[in-house]
Amino acid sequence: MIELIDLHKSFGKLQVLKGVDLKIEAGESVVVIGGSGSGKSVLLKHIIGLLRPDKGSVMVDGLDIAEIDKKHLSDVRKKFGMLFQSAALFDSMPVWENVGFGLRRHTHLSDQEIKDISTQKLKMVGLVGINDIMPSELSGGMRKRVGLARAIAMEPEILLYDEPTTGLDPIMADAINDLIIDMREKLNVTSISITHDMASAYKIADRIAMLYNGVIIGTGTPEEIKNTSDPFIKQFITGSASGPITLEGTQYENRA
Repeated sequence: MIELIDLHKSFGKLQVLKGVDLKIEAGESVVVIGGSGSGKSVLLKHIIGLLRPDKGSVMVDGLDIAEIDKKHLSDVRKKFGMLFQSAALFDSMPVWENVGFGLRRHTHLSDQEIKDISTQKLKMVGLVGINDIMPSELSGGMRKRVGLARAIAMEPEILLYDEPTTGLDPIMADAINDLIIDMREKLNVTSISITHDMASAYKIADRIAMLYNGVIIGTGTPEEIKNTSDPFIKQFITGSASGPITLEGTQYENRA
């Protein structure tokens, strides 16, 4: 369904992506891991077309979205739903309007129809009776779930998750992981998540890919990643301060 081919992206003199190659099959749950500032969010923004690469291709269902115009890109984006790291709710709108935001922009449904769909999607993520509550009244976990309800409101084919468990306590984080699995099974979507939370990655992934120094340095099932002999991946997943990855950022090319 999605293939990144030789993806490069720089911001001024800072080269973030240096030739990323990654293929994601339809219905697969892929998790991209990597340290803070490694370019995971930049990668995600390329997949949904918020950023265009300096070089390379972003193929979605056989179409290179790096090459299409805004109108066609808008059509492709309707395939996607996204849960942002901070949930990115609109503070001036009640919960049901937040969930139905995309429906209001892209359909001709009435307010009542949008509210009915919002209620249904909120129920899918375990929230009932909060339609008219404002986001400021919600806990962090509830905000995440409202964000997920909004992500699935238009019944997307692909769900993107940007650090879905960041800022949550371990119990709520595990509940979000269960929801991600549940959404995939109920909606038959392709899921792409970025995280540095290895407990989450192991639980929700069919396949894990590690982004380091602008390239994917390894992929595998959760079990393969747990048992890797690659010193870079091993250091990251164990959270060790000792190893080839330093605070200064050891270059991947020099790792041998």
